[in-house]
Amino acid sequence: MAAVDSFHLLYREIARSCNCYMETLALVGACYTASKAVILLRDCYSLIRLHFIPRLVYRRDLSQQYGEWAVICGASEAIAKAYAEELARHGICVILISSDVRNLSDTARSITDTYGVETISIKADFSRGPSACKPLSDAMCGKNIGFIVNSLDGSVDLSRDFLDLSEAEMWDTLNKNIVAATLVTRLALPSMVERGKGAVVNISTGGCLRPIPGKGILSASTAFLDNFSRALHYEYGHRGIFVQSLLPFSVASQRPEDHAATGWLIPSPQVYARHALLTLGISHRTTGYWPHTIQFRLVQCLPEWIWLLGTRVLTRGS
Repeated sequence: MAAVDSFHLLYREIARSCNCYMETLALVGACYTASKAVILLRDCYSLIRLHFIPRLVYRRDLSQQYGEWAVICGASEAIAKAYAEELARHGICVILISSDVRNLSDTARSITDTYGVETISIKADFSRGPSACKPLSDAMCGKNIGFIVNSLDGSVDLSRDFLDLSEAEMWDTLNKNIVAATLVTRLALPSMVERGKGAVVNISTGGCLRPIPGKGILSASTAFLDNFSRALHYEYGHRGIFVQSLLPFSVASQRPEDHAATGWLIPSPQVYARHALLTLGISHRTTGYWPHTIQFRLVQCLPEWIWLLGTRVLTRGS
């Protein structure tokens, strides 16, 4: 009994001495929980303000706000094509630029017939460097350029290790993504800065958050477009240029076999472009589509090893 009594006495003394520490830990836990609740409320408010409130406001006059013409680089891509159509629906004339002109003239003709705006299609081989700029500058000359839209080229989505790529494939990836976006922006931006208004939209992918094994160059290209956008925002935002980095996740292609996979998580290009255009002028860095914003937050919370495991499984499955 003496031993038991001594234990209870010892326990009471220890509990009394630790009482202040327990209160401190409880206070720290309460502060942590409160901070997480505030962050959650902030994210919910941002989601509503960015993706839902713009649907309720009156329709904007984009040509008055930014300009009458849009330059779309990578116009053969599904998202870029849908974005051009959405701008045309608002009365914006478009200049379509792509290295692949197989469907470019059909797209230009369809936009003109449907929306009654002027369209120009240009084939540009950016592997030629500065010499590729001449037809672009001629097409932009004298036009009130209000939009620059650069899209990641998905045709170079090669799931192979870096050393398995040929030099031609590597140059093709760099030219179609990094060189093209840089040159087109450099050509069209000066007139926008001179007028003090305009918008630059760079469309990459949410995958730039993490490295993607087997797609090193493409992954780095997406990160380039994202950081390029953010740098331009700090350089020219105060001069009236709104620069936006769009980071979509999965968007259905234009192929008929992909229509069955279209849903709220994988929207059609037209649905995505309609949502993304509503965020222009509000957010400088966004997925452009509210379910993708939720995905973006979840990916940010994932440890990198889980992300890498998931990309390996998906790459192996494709």
